[in-house]
Amino acid sequence: MKSFRGKMVSGGRAEIISIDEGVRQWQNYNAARNLSPRSIEFYDECHEMFQSFYDCAKPCRSLEEEVIYEYIAFLRQRGVKDTTVNSYMRAARAMCYYFMKIGYTAPFQVTLVKSQKTVKETYTDHELVALLAKPAISKVTFVEYRNWVLVNYLLATGNRESTVCNIKIKDIDFDSDTIHLTHTKSRREQLIPMSKTIRGVLMEYLKYREGEPDDWLFCNVNGAKLSADGLKQAIHRYNKKRGVEKTSVHLFRHTFAKKWILNGGDIFRLQRILGHSSMDIVREYVNMFGDDLKRDFDTFNPLEEFGEGKKTVAPSMRKRR
Repeated sequence: MKSFRGKMVSGGRAEIISIDEGVRQWQNYNAARNLSPRSIEFYDECHEMFQSFYDCAKPCRSLEEEVIYEYIAFLRQRGVKDTTVNSYMRAARAMCYYFMKIGYTAPFQVTLVKSQKTVKETYTDHELVALLAKPAISKVTFVEYRNWVLVNYLLATGNRESTVCNIKIKDIDFDSDTIHLTHTKSRREQLIPMSKTIRGVLMEYLKYREGEPDDWLFCNVNGAKLSADGLKQAIHRYNKKRGVEKTSVHLFRHTFAKKWILNGGDIFRLQRILGHSSMDIVREYVNMFGDDLKRDFDTFNPLEEFGEGKKTVAPSMRKRR
């Protein structure tokens, strides 16, 4: 557990401060630390769930380890999957550790539940062929063509939805073949390589899209910024029209990671391209694809080159004449 120097505050208002008031202070603290609006919104959503379980008018000092165990049981009784339980627990842990730090709550440990990692769903090769089939530009609307470009872009970069929606035309550098990502989950800007195919797709797209450097790369029919919801709806309609039942934007990210690994890409570059702050998630990608990693296993396995049944004999082992 984290080590905090704070001690329990006794006496005065701090002795009876409610959990709701403590959460308000905690969220102000998070905003001061420049957490992203989405992270703060996520903590609010998690607190609403906690409020449905526990009377948050009670003082912060009422929180203890047993309460957290009961909260886990409450979530499971509601049919919440373990992976989602852990999402709620991460928020509860952050809240409790803040209370401990400032002395509102006695120290205790908040641990995540053990959950079985499932293989992430991705787009199949058959589905990708259907999605990437280029439409006749002269016969389709701008939206249909833009959606085709979007599918190409998502598969080529593995970018998150919010990142894609916040790319401007000036962020595409054809001279250095890089893409400047200014809006990322980590809130750190990134430069990622641009593959040859997506370079050609974007160059052609911009001839039709036109626009100024400060305009959004992916816009709606009015030239305004494409929202995250707009992106999801666009991909949903596009995929359905192509006969693909999967419609998740995020699946392109999983597919990018899977194809990268199966094609022999190293995980260190994958980490940087996907923008993960640690190797933990990337290691999950390596482990999550199950039988897919067996593809051409004999071809790449060194024992198949030198092992039992092969004719190769080391020079020192040959008979001397």
